[in-house]
Amino acid sequence: MLEVLQNIDWNPFLVSIKLSLITCFILFIFCIPLAWFFSFKNFRTKKILETIITLPLVLPPSVVGFYLLILFSKYSFLGEFLEKNFNITLAFTFEGLVVASCIYSLPFMFNPLYVAISSIPKNIIEASYSLGKNAFVTLFKIILPSIKPAILNAMVITFAHTMGEFGIVLMIGGSLSGETKVASIAIYESMENLDFLTAHVYSAILLIFSFLVLLSVNLLSKK
Repeated sequence: MLEVLQNIDWNPFLVSIKLSLITCFILFIFCIPLAWFFSFKNFRTKKILETIITLPLVLPPSVVGFYLLILFSKYSFLGEFLEKNFNITLAFTFEGLVVASCIYSLPFMFNPLYVAISSIPKNIIEASYSLGKNAFVTLFKIILPSIKPAILNAMVITFAHTMGEFGIVLMIGGSLSGETKVASIAIYESMENLDFLTAHVYSAILLIFSFLVLLSVNLLSKK
């Protein structure tokens, strides 16, 4: 056991944390105006768009990963366009993992923010407008301070979900050490090689890390 701990490869955990942080940041910036828009606007296709956004909650990761892999490949219109014009390759790259994670984790960030913003009384928003505050000031001075618990909840859920992703990261990123090989892939490969001790150590580290993150958030929420 001691020998395994000394020789452990920390790169998969670093890649997982990096991927989770970037995904959380991008989705937070994207979902705040999106949740704001959905909360206060009514349009014909609203329910259809909401369904599309929440679809990853019920779709198996392998299904999402399969179609994204086809979309990201250099033989698709998008993949060919990005490679020819911007020299960007999404399949089996860290950048592709980020895009795939943002798509698959979108509802975990969007739903808590959407519910929280929708629950704010509209007369508070109208009062802010009547005092001459524009939408930008209202959002940052009124809305966001009022939904701090929901923001924290959305960030933690999205971070934890991204840390534990397996199917979609395997389909899109493969297992490139130091680039796309995340902790869940490292555990899977250890099991495939019948190296149960290493798999146990990796799993225990991920379990302890997840527990500490959730415990910290619960303590902060209580305060």
